[in-house]
Amino acid sequence: MRAGDTVLIRGTGGVALFGLQFAKLHGAKVLVSCSSEKIDRVLALGADHAMDRRQADWLEALYALTDDRGADHILETVGGTFLGQSVQAAAVGGRIYQIGALDGFDISSPVMPLMMKDVTIHGIGTGHRRAFEDMVRAVERTNMTPVIDSRFMIAELPDALDRFDTGPFGKIVIDNTTFPHHEHA
Repeated sequence: MRAGDTVLIRGTGGVALFGLQFAKLHGAKVLVSCSSEKIDRVLALGADHAMDRRQADWLEALYALTDDRGADHILETVGGTFLGQSVQAAAVGGRIYQIGALDGFDISSPVMPLMMKDVTIHGIGTGHRRAFEDMVRAVERTNMTPVIDSRFMIAELPDALDRFDTGPFGKIVIDNTTFPHHEHA
């Protein structure tokens, strides 16, 4: 990714919001596709524009914001049939980073825009150690802070899973501490 590239972030979970923060760090123009009640929050985090993913015309809005070009990079955190929407939203030569499977493990896309636009889809699981260390250094140097939606104790795991099902804004933290913290003098 280069400064000036357009990045589309699909969603507002922890991975998506970290993607937004890293894209802004690199000087990208960031668009977010999310539910309408989260638009103000992604704009406050630095997104340049946000579109209501539930609106039928969100793709037209994306093209209007990119001078009919589409997004150079797309962080696809949902998968399933959403991948097809990402292919349609991609610029010619665009790259899609499939990093989530919230819509299931089968993905689908119309083949013509995929071929005509020369879109590359990267499947991402976990990276290698050096990439992780580079990321941690970048976070430390820039004082980047992960967005925390909510925190639960391990005994509240069912509640945490229920919260996950409602579409959190950022990460859900599970504290597995089973003993009280003691301060040292």
